[in-house]
Amino acid sequence: MEIIKDLPEVFEEFAEQRKNSFLAVKQLKDKGVPVVGAYCTYFPQEIAMAMGAATVGLCSTSDETIAEAEKELPKNLCPLIKSSYGFAKTDKCPFFYFSDVVVGETTCDGKKKMYEYMAEFKDVFLMELPNTQSEEALKLWKSEVIRFKEYLEKKFDVTITEEDIRGAVKTNNEVRNSLKRLYEVMKHDPAPIQGQDLFKVLYGSTFKFDRKAIPAEVTALVEKIEKEYAEGKMLEKKPRILVSGCPIGGATEKVVRAIEDNGGVVVTYENCNGAKSIDKLVDEENPDIYDALARRYLNIGCSVMTPNPNRLELLGRLIDEYQVDGVVEMTLQACHTYNVESLSIRRFVNEKKGIPYINVETDYSQADIGQLNTRIAAFIEML
Repeated sequence: MEIIKDLPEVFEEFAEQRKNSFLAVKQLKDKGVPVVGAYCTYFPQEIAMAMGAATVGLCSTSDETIAEAEKELPKNLCPLIKSSYGFAKTDKCPFFYFSDVVVGETTCDGKKKMYEYMAEFKDVFLMELPNTQSEEALKLWKSEVIRFKEYLEKKFDVTITEEDIRGAVKTNNEVRNSLKRLYEVMKHDPAPIQGQDLFKVLYGSTFKFDRKAIPAEVTALVEKIEKEYAEGKMLEKKPRILVSGCPIGGATEKVVRAIEDNGGVVVTYENCNGAKSIDKLVDEENPDIYDALARRYLNIGCSVMTPNPNRLELLGRLIDEYQVDGVVEMTLQACHTYNVESLSIRRFVNEKKGIPYINVETDYSQADIGQLNTRIAAFIEML
């Protein structure tokens, strides 16, 4: 296999992937490739991929447009929603601008209402996501996956075959497996790399439009990390932290920096940017591909689900497999589902797993960095 660049250089390339993809998305549009934007890990990406569309995540993670959004949305609303709406409304996000359709989902109340306003100036397809994971809920979600397929066929005048969908499923399963192998390098103790560098690859890979190229790139990176680890290149031993809670990225990476600047190392991410979106594969053997897709996506353990056993199952498994010393949960201000659920996460981590837990509530400003550092430093020192 071709020798890849030094690890810091590779990590930075992944970190810059989102910015570099601004031009790539325009080039796709110039070639006539449809672009489908989405805001959630419940988005059944394979359906869009099956018709040859490029898919891109649209959640915005900067406070740049929040003031603009607050002209129309309440101030006491989740910053992710305000930022996303602000970037959409001001056309400052190239991914949103070039998206032919935006796929929304009925997760939290704030996002549902945001999609109503967004539909006034953009084509929005809203998927009715159930808030439970029962067999009855599965029937609804499967019908929504099929309805989405039919919508794309009508809008773009294409036919999406089951064979096309199975091809997309195979591609995405290979991507998930390669990214799982990447974050599994953090099972080593001491850890081989910083959690910040792991995050750069996990997050950056979501902005690579050529999904088929990802497994080879990530596999080469894993081999490089393992080779250097075998040669003795690793971090010193530090308290091992699991990050849970709301989606991280952009402004909220300050939480990861606070952990690693104060003596800890993030060995695993349970949230949307980490294990939650990669852990489960679509069952390629299932004769009903729509059932297979619906099951895989509906089983994601998000706080919008009631009850939410799948989140606790994944959390418990990660704590054990990654020899976690403490859990840091990051919740965004006014994210009601994650804030309310933090009580059950605290109980599970403290009582069932017997390790320390801290919840930090934040937004997209940088005003609380000092406070974050103080609280997280005290937490890590206690470990």
